Parts: sequence; structure tokens; C-alpha cells
Amino acid sequence: MRFSEIAGETGIFVDGDWIEKKDQDAKGAVRLIQLADVGPGEFRDKSDRHITVEKADELHCTFLRKGDILIARLGDPLCKACVFPLDGLYITAVDVAILRIGSDVVNPKYLIYLLNSPWFKDQVKQYESGTTRKRISRKNLDRIEMIFPPLPEQERIVARIEELFSQLDAGVETLKKTKAQLAVYRQAVLKEAFEGRLTASGPEKIVRIGDYIETPRYGTSKKCSYDDGRDRTAVYRIPNIEHKNGRISHDDTKYAQFTESELDGIRLQQGDILIIRSNGSVSLVGRAAMVCDADITGTFAGYLMRLRISEPETLLPKFLLLFLQSHQARIYIENKAKSTSGVHNINSTEISDLHLPLYDLDTQYAIIEAIESRLSVCDSIEQTVDTALQQAAAMRQSILKQAFGGAL
Repeated sequence: MRFSEIAGETGIFVDGDWIEKKDQDAKGAVRLIQLADVGPGEFRDKSDRHITVEKADELHCTFLRKGDILIARLGDPLCKACVFPLDGLYITAVDVAILRIGSDVVNPKYLIYLLNSPWFKDQVKQYESGTTRKRISRKNLDRIEMIFPPLPEQERIVARIEELFSQLDAGVETLKKTKAQLAVYRQAVLKEAFEGRLTASGPEKIVRIGDYIETPRYGTSKKCSYDDGRDRTAVYRIPNIEHKNGRISHDDTKYAQFTESELDGIRLQQGDILIIRSNGSVSLVGRAAMVCDADITGTFAGYLMRLRISEPETLLPKFLLLFLQSHQARIYIENKAKSTSGVHNINSTEISDLHLPLYDLDTQYAIIEAIESRLSVCDSIEQTVDTALQQAAAMRQSILKQAFGGAL
């Protein structure tokens, strides 16, 4: 059966609606469901775009019903699908296909598992298009032929899948709890370190960070792209700040072209710290990474701030970086950054006014070593947990492969 046949005479198989920015209205009663809301087998409920009822009627929009199946025609994984679970006034974006089942020989749960299975992904590859971002048209989607066993067999397969998924979910929940406990442990280590409990004596004094760094600098607002052609400079952005290990990631790096004068003031040197100064999530504001030798040919974007220590004989960059990750610093930063506007910011003055416990250099080195020794064990366990979570995701796909390969 094809999708149009599954829809039959009483259902529908259509694309969502083309809604431009000018059509949207934050106070509108109709919510626009987007690609971000569609997960593999789960409705993620992330978007927050609206239009008015009048505009939806004017554009002849297709209103969603609870139980409709949403299929993403764009993104990764392509054609991930979920059941729409909400009642009310909803429409969806044009890159999401809407399937309303009209056939009485298709079990909706069976269909959802089928659409998210490796078998269906293989079928999609025959009709997808695009290089950077894969997509598939609804017309091509409707060319895929699906075979449905009798309803009792569909129900048996669904029951078996859900039994195995339930067992898998229990294991995943345990792994997630372990990750949460590791995050608590990480903060406990940093809290102890900067409260003086990892040293024989307390800090020499409590100092203002601004007295030990140059005036913080904001990054460039120049438009950048993924083109890394000749004479273009890497521009580190929020995705490049790896908070957990305090490093700069070179994945997902964008580039821009600068004159020498444009780079003045925003060059990087080893030991600089890049900190996120503005974000929609307050938990991301203040996250930081330290520049190493491999990073100094790049510069940084406007949502980041550069901290450069002016007295390296008194304050170690790594010590400052670890302090910025500590509970004490996070409380200060989040309190300063919180905003009701939806965009949270911390400025150079507020960062400069942050106070930290200062020790002599030998003690700073000792604290850094003690922290890294404890956190290396934490990192090792976390890597094991992450590997197990990846294996669980692969196992989920393996279960679906067996289910639709006749092995369940």
C-alpha cells in the first residue's frame, strides 16, 4: 500500500502549509507545528510559532487532528515520523507531510514503527534529493510501497516491539540517572576545590576577576559561512564551546574574510578564555573554553566574549576556566544573566565583577591537578555511559529491523 491508499477516501495525505514570517502572529490562537517538533516515534513539542485563525482560514490551512501522523520531509533522519498527540488549533509547516489514516487494515502503531525502521529509511534513499540537506517530495514519498500483514499479526508485532522497547527503556533510564549523578559529582568536586577543601589552607584573598584580566572583548558581528576558502578565518561560535572539557571544538566551524585592521582587538592567543555572553538558555550563558595553540588562527563571534589574563604570574588561565565552571560562579552568572525577554546576557562589567578565591601559583597548580585527577575518572565513566546509550539507540533500530524483516 502507498500513503495515498492508506489515507483512502476518508483520510488525507497532504503537505503542511507554507507559512511565511509575515503571516505569523505571536498572539494568534493557531500554533504552527515545525520540523523540530517531529522526532523518530515521538512528538517533541518544541516550537512556539503562531498565526491567527483568520490568517489560517485565508491561507486555506489544513488543521491537524489528534492521531494524525506527521512525517518530516526534510532533516536528519529523513522521514522521521510521529503521532500528533494534541487537541486544539494546530497546523504544520510545509516540510512536514500529514497522514490521516482512512484505511481499516492499518494499525497506526505498526505504521509508526515501520516508518521509523531501517527498512523504510532504505526505501526513502531511492527517492531523496539534495546534497547538503536531504529532502523528499510528497509525490516521491507516495511512490514507496508498503506491505501490511493481517491486523492480528500487526498487533502481535507491535506488542513484541513494545515489550522489547520497555526493557530497553529501563536500561536507558538507569544510564541517564548515572549521567545526572556524574554531573552532580563534577559540581561537588569544583565546589570543594574553590571552597578550599582540597588544600591545606584557604585562599590568600578573594579578588575581583577584572583586576587580573584585560578589558573583556566582544567578538565579530561579521556574517560567516561554512566556506573555508583561501584567506578566510575560522570564527568560533557557541557550538564550538565544549563546556565539559573546556576546549574549543573545530566541528561545525564557520569562516569569514577579514582585513588585518578588522582582526585587531579580536585576535586570539594561547590561554585566552572564550565565554558565552548571550543565549536563549540561561544555562549556556557563561560557559567557557580555553584557547590552545591549535585555535589561535581563528577569531570569535559576537555572542562570545574574550577574557585575557593580564597577570599570568598571579592567575593561571586553567584555574580561571575551572572556576567559571564551579557552582559559585554559575550562581553569580545565572543571577546576573536572567532576563524576562527570553534572551539572557552577561556583560563585560558583570564578568569583571565576579570574585574568585586566589591562591599562590603552586597551590593553583595543585588544585588544577586535584580537580583533573578526580574529573578524569568521572569522564571515563561518562564515556562508558555515552557508549552504552549509543548502543541502546542502535539496539532500538536493530529491534525494528528484525520486526520488519520477519525475525520477531
